[in-house]
Amino acid sequence: MFHLTEKQKELYRLIPTATTVLAEGGGRSGKTIALIRWIFLRAVKYPHSDHLVGRLRFAHAKQAVCYQTVPKLAEIEGINYNHYLNRSDWFYRLENDSRIWIGGFDDKERMEKILGNEYATVFLNEASQISYETRETILTRLNPPRGVAGKELIDYNPPSINHWGYQVFHKRVFPDGRPVPEDDYKWIKMNPCDNPYASGQYLTILANMSAAKRRRFLEGEYSTDSGALWKRAWISYAAGPARFDRVVVGVDPSGTVGGDEIGVVVAGRTGSDFHVLDDYSLHGTPAQWAAAVAGAYDKWRADAVVAERNYGGDMVESTIRAGRVDIKVTLVTATRGKVLRAEPVSTLYERGLVKHRMPLLDLEDEMCVYEGAAAQKSPNRLDALVFALADLAVGTAGTIGEENIAFFHRRF
Repeated sequence: MFHLTEKQKELYRLIPTATTVLAEGGGRSGKTIALIRWIFLRAVKYPHSDHLVGRLRFAHAKQAVCYQTVPKLAEIEGINYNHYLNRSDWFYRLENDSRIWIGGFDDKERMEKILGNEYATVFLNEASQISYETRETILTRLNPPRGVAGKELIDYNPPSINHWGYQVFHKRVFPDGRPVPEDDYKWIKMNPCDNPYASGQYLTILANMSAAKRRRFLEGEYSTDSGALWKRAWISYAAGPARFDRVVVGVDPSGTVGGDEIGVVVAGRTGSDFHVLDDYSLHGTPAQWAAAVAGAYDKWRADAVVAERNYGGDMVESTIRAGRVDIKVTLVTATRGKVLRAEPVSTLYERGLVKHRMPLLDLEDEMCVYEGAAAQKSPNRLDALVFALADLAVGTAGTIGEENIAFFHRRF
């Protein structure tokens, strides 16, 4: 028996009152499992209906939905949902011929497959990572059978106040300036403290996180500017051109073994316009991060990898080449402090010359909360971004130091 928490009951009462409903709040609050259960119940109620559960990346959708949330739901309810799972096309087919599709929006072919169906329900899971443009494209397929009300469900741990979710649900305005209808776009906050089944150990882990992470994952609050370099208002989004003059992968290797993340950020340039294309940063072994760099290099047909040599020197280059032997690698030496070498790149953002292809939440949080020397953690994603954009802006002569910074300011 699935015992709903009081907040989950409130969510279930809210959903029938609007077409679009957002469940926001901290981690382990019961948002996702409640919404997945609601979709399964809806699929049972309406035979031959189709429903979509999607995340930005298909691999994350499979892991989070098929290997974590649905098995947990099956354990609670005593139903073997895996019996219904088609692992070729990735959908659950129920006995009444309804289907619940699991999708990702990070690949053209997968998007085309998603857009080939029409859905009674669209669930954007972890929508903090999904652009408004992608969301609108997916909603063109929200076309339920006659007599069935279409529903858009959204959940996330609150991102920044610059995200479209905050603008639409809290400021009540669409990105194009139109007001949001008062009788739609309802939201509910669900935090881990509202979930009696959340473990005390997990709550303690959240309570001991940095202030920014604690606000987001424990208290369910949207993030604002607190850093020394970027303002969220400077970050804007655009799909970018079909082709770039140059594409590079910026890499900031970790200075510790098994400690900090390895920053891996892809950026491209066309004329005087810069685009941040993706963030592949990860915790991992040298073999794992080398594979991530090679994958990013191949996907974006990059011209070079730009990596910091300060930690490891030639070993950094040999690790990258282990992922793919013919990668062009440029090693740079960072001779100035992080704030000083990042300032020219933040200037590009302030002048509106840089666009992000989609929300890159972890990177953007790091950009907008980094406090320089007062920071307790190295901003590896930010460093990888700076290496990539600096290379695209002025070329890299082996050192990001005084000469490069002065030339950068003269040119931009």
